[in-house]
Amino acid sequence: MKKKILSLLLAGTMIVSLTACGGGSSSDTEAANESAQESVTAEDGAADAGTDAAVPVELTVTTTFAGEDGNAQNFKDAVAAWEAETGNTVADTSATSDETFKTRVVTDFETGSEPDVLFFFNGADANSFIEAGKVVSIDEIRAEYPEYAANMNDDLIADSLVDGKKYAVPVNGYWEAMFVNMEVLDAAGVALPGADYTMDQFKADCEKIKAAGYAPIAAALGNIPHYWWEFAIFNNQSPADHLEIPASASDANGQAWVAGMNDIKELYELGYFPENTLSATDDETFAMFTEGKAAFLIDGSWKVGGIVSACQSDPEDPATLDTEKLSHFEVTYVPSKGGERKATDLVGGLSMGYYITKKAWDDPDKRAAAVSFVEYMTSDELVPVFAQHTASALKAAPEVDESQFNELQVKAMNMMAGVTSLTGAVQDLFQGDCRVPTFDGMPEIVTGKVDAADAVAEGLDIYNNQ
Repeated sequence: MKKKILSLLLAGTMIVSLTACGGGSSSDTEAANESAQESVTAEDGAADAGTDAAVPVELTVTTTFAGEDGNAQNFKDAVAAWEAETGNTVADTSATSDETFKTRVVTDFETGSEPDVLFFFNGADANSFIEAGKVVSIDEIRAEYPEYAANMNDDLIADSLVDGKKYAVPVNGYWEAMFVNMEVLDAAGVALPGADYTMDQFKADCEKIKAAGYAPIAAALGNIPHYWWEFAIFNNQSPADHLEIPASASDANGQAWVAGMNDIKELYELGYFPENTLSATDDETFAMFTEGKAAFLIDGSWKVGGIVSACQSDPEDPATLDTEKLSHFEVTYVPSKGGERKATDLVGGLSMGYYITKKAWDDPDKRAAAVSFVEYMTSDELVPVFAQHTASALKAAPEVDESQFNELQVKAMNMMAGVTSLTGAVQDLFQGDCRVPTFDGMPEIVTGKVDAADAVAEGLDIYNNQ
């Protein structure tokens, strides 16, 4: 059976948090990349005529496709194929994405050590080098190479927060949804939640799960409250206003934030989180979920790979996958409160993309090679290899053989087919110390030591006075 990879995103989707950088694990990578290598050639128009450099050059390329990123090997294979096709070479300086990586990239631009091509975030993290004129906009590139990124839906390419122009050509996106351990639900006599799932139904199911001796929700509120923070607020808003940061805790949007914090407090008071939710780490509560001790987990598309790894006797060897164990995991929608946000309205977006730096663009030997490289990496044939079960901005995603994916990835594709909207994460606009009162302070909020309204007000005051 074949199915098109979903390209469902909203225009103006905002940036993803640092936690949204992980990639899903791939299946049959070699076969997928062989197909991509055969399809993406100069003759079939994958690259604009004349984009290959006349003389072989070496491009310095920096991405986040490194370490445990599920697309690290896909990137290596694609680079090797492009090198073989063009005669050019790549100096790969990729590294796993974290705050250190972000700082390194920004510092490289400040010191003139930036790469020729960069795969990086397209939100606030890119502001400094865009303001400095260190990267080239897609429109400027198209003035010389009209077909550059022509296979992409421009409405789904993020605008820069600096000047509203588009710079980064996206590859794969992300989504945040609810994973389910069906072994726990079956033991508690609870059915798999569907597309119209409400918080009232969710709480009724949690009560049954709790009575059966399991933790309903796998979450470490004292460590990583991020996903519940995001969706609890979203449940009191709509996709249209979720990305508007309140002016104060007393305005309509501020009250939605307060209501969201109190909703989490209610779930805590009902005993639906693990007993050690305030002291446990996120890794510990995730282990509870994969080991059949907790039922529900709200997390991102990158967690598909983590669940799959947890179902392998050797986490590093896909050949050791226990398919029977994996079959017990599902992915579905996050329950709504029955307001403007529907359960099928999820948090997600296209948070990263390929930039061509001014340094490479102004080098007559590297300009064509840089364009060729990005066109190759963002071609119709190669994007699905990276996007897998997430999302892309392709105008026409090619059909993908589902036999190349594991069962949970296929379930994720099916879930995404029912998504009605994707909205960016507001927490990524609300960064730094302003998040401390409600992120780090979540234990005090849920235990009643700090009033939710006071915590929200404190965070907003910090944000508005930065």
